[in-house]
Amino acid sequence: MFSHLERPPRAPPGPRRIWADFGPGYAANGFVGWMFAATAPVAIILAVGTAGGLKEAELASWIFGAFFVNGLLTLLFCWLYRQPLAFFWTIPGTVLVGPALGHLSFAEVVGAYCATGALMLVLGMTGWVRRAMQALPMPIVMGMVAGVFLRFGLDLVRALHADIGIAAPMVAAWLGLGLVPALGRRLPPLIGALIVGVLAAVLLGRVDAAALGALEFARPVLQTPAWRAAALVELVVPLAITVLAVQNGQGFAVLKAAGHEPPVDAITVACGAGALASAAVGAVSTCLTGPTNAILASSGQRERQYTAGLCTGVLAVAFGLMAPAFTRLALAAPKPFIMALAGLAMLRVLQAAFVASFRDRHALGALVSFLVTVADLALLNIGAAFWGLVAGFAVSWALERGDFR
Repeated sequence: MFSHLERPPRAPPGPRRIWADFGPGYAANGFVGWMFAATAPVAIILAVGTAGGLKEAELASWIFGAFFVNGLLTLLFCWLYRQPLAFFWTIPGTVLVGPALGHLSFAEVVGAYCATGALMLVLGMTGWVRRAMQALPMPIVMGMVAGVFLRFGLDLVRALHADIGIAAPMVAAWLGLGLVPALGRRLPPLIGALIVGVLAAVLLGRVDAAALGALEFARPVLQTPAWRAAALVELVVPLAITVLAVQNGQGFAVLKAAGHEPPVDAITVACGAGALASAAVGAVSTCLTGPTNAILASSGQRERQYTAGLCTGVLAVAFGLMAPAFTRLALAAPKPFIMALAGLAMLRVLQAAFVASFRDRHALGALVSFLVTVADLALLNIGAAFWGLVAGFAVSWALERGDFR
């Protein structure tokens, strides 16, 4: 059953090799990738969980599982495959769970998490997911990716409008370091923007120190799943689709665009195992994240980018262990700071997504995929990114049949 799973192409690196491959640019990408996951997505968890009536201990346990379990998976896969393979949790799946908590108990939702994990394990073991990804044209997938990532570019402009005192110095630092290659090699533009943004936020008094609180370690709450047919029907298939077609689809696309060959079936099995482990403490299903992996693979030498993933994994594990304190710290950061930092990190990635979408074949299908994704209208409790893939493929199959040859 496991014979078709992709094996690492070579032996995992030892400590000396990892240290030799590591560097400031990879540390910066790893930090920003982790910060992306630790800010706005955490706020989504808090908003969904609070609206669903979860207790503070259950929310902290959810965040612990989302970071600690997936941080360990990230460390394992980046080390084994020498690629930036960051695992976190499905954001659209989290949003999907919100309405369900209004009429289902949390135990029933956790039961759906467990069933979703088991389904992904089976799909990964059978090799079905890899065959489906190979059949889907890359320009159409990248059209969906461009539609998802467009908001990060727009958020950069919005950050400049909302708080020019923080965002403008960050953009200036990023541009200045990019204009002087010798200086940019010593201080990567992204980490320069990060430092300048932190200084600007502190000097302008935009950080609420009182909100940080004291250091506090996570105390995960073990959840007992409850099995109810209505919960399984409502959540399992949509959750699996958000993981496999939407989130993992983004991750595979951005990594392939950066020259990597992610092990699709092994990742699907890992998502299933991670979902089962995360469900034990009340966390939503594991996925291969798109935006974070795009940041990790956005710069540097391809064969060294796995060290950025290792950095993200270490930070994720630490965040999970100290979830209450780190969550308060992340949410205390000014929103324009996070928007500007993520936008700067994603500019090159967004550019590459557009180039891959509209360069030659399947251009009309890619455009339809992009437009449906940008419209951001859910159907049957399934997010727009999935429907963007469906619509783009259908239009391309009907009107660009020759491109499939």
